[in-house]
Amino acid sequence: MTGTPQTTSSRPAEGVGPHATEVTSTAVRLLLYSDNITTRDAVRAAVGRRPARDVEVKSWLECATAPAVVSAVEAGGLDLLILDGEAAKVGGLGLCRQLKLEVYNCPPVLVLTGRPQDGWLATWSMAEGSVPHPLDPIVVADAVADLARGVARR
Repeated sequence: MTGTPQTTSSRPAEGVGPHATEVTSTAVRLLLYSDNITTRDAVRAAVGRRPARDVEVKSWLECATAPAVVSAVEAGGLDLLILDGEAAKVGGLGLCRQLKLEVYNCPPVLVLTGRPQDGWLATWSMAEGSVPHPLDPIVVADAVADLARGVARR
């Protein structure tokens, strides 16, 4: 069971005044799986605290093993999963498919593929989104923000 994303209203820094529009912000809890700490650091840096003006990262849960991911997802409280398809022993693509088939109401998943041509593997894994290596910080942040917005609509 996934948690409900928190939504808050805040005024943007620019345009403060009587005609300023309010921005609804979605706060999400992310799980990041990779056996490579460099990859985890690159993803966290790319996403940052605010991958988009209307999306805020409430918390990160980092996992380096597949059993830790399965336990965390089964425990619930996560809004979005980021799984490294290049992880050793259990890759994120196979793990994504396992979670989608075995965990009721599995959160949306963004998989990190080895190369752009591996998009078909992301489709096979049942992931809602994919980003190829080498990771482009703008593409990663945009993908996380798009999936987070979908979480807010659920």
